[in-house]
Amino acid sequence: MKRFIDIILSGLALLVLSPLLVPIMIALRLTGEGEIFYRQDRVGKGGELFKLLKFATMLKDSPNLGTGLLTTKGDPRVLPLGGFLRKTKINELPQLVNIFLGDMSIIGPRPQTPGHVILFDEMTREMIFSVPPGLSGIGSIVFRDEETILSNSPKGPERSYAEDITPYKGALERWYVENQSVWLDFLLICLTLGAVVWSDSQLHFRVLKGLPEPPDSLKTFL
Repeated sequence: MKRFIDIILSGLALLVLSPLLVPIMIALRLTGEGEIFYRQDRVGKGGELFKLLKFATMLKDSPNLGTGLLTTKGDPRVLPLGGFLRKTKINELPQLVNIFLGDMSIIGPRPQTPGHVILFDEMTREMIFSVPPGLSGIGSIVFRDEETILSNSPKGPERSYAEDITPYKGALERWYVENQSVWLDFLLICLTLGAVVWSDSQLHFRVLKGLPEPPDSLKTFL
């Protein structure tokens, strides 16, 4: 049932959003470094690697510059059009193709890079790998402004991601796997749309019962 819903919704979304996606593709080709898509290795169901698609929003050599795979607020590697695409999350829409092809689902744990997934403990990795990764999910909703956290943490981006963000994100993803259902997926889709429109919304903490409490180091940001 979940796979059937993913195929139908991702196919419809690609058709409906094509008047938006095509002009963005043209604009990206004509600006910045001329790249339309960014392809990155991510870890999917069963620990298998796949190529995740995004609109190109940063310099091509970004992984070898600055903070590497971590992006901070006001990151100088972000291209002019890329800043808008990242803020509105439009840069993530090409992953509808990943969903249609079966690499991902609409809702699930956010797929991690091989270098970041090893930061999760073994139990969390096993649970995450047991389901398809998602375009959105509870981890994506709670950490929708992750760049600000990384920029403002007194620990610095790398330590903050490893010591604060990863453990709590892992707890959230475990919660999803333990409670997954068609109804929860529908609710998370609605909360995702709400988080895009109202970026400071805390509705998820009120609506979703039993969510793990954020650690003290993150309560200021979440």
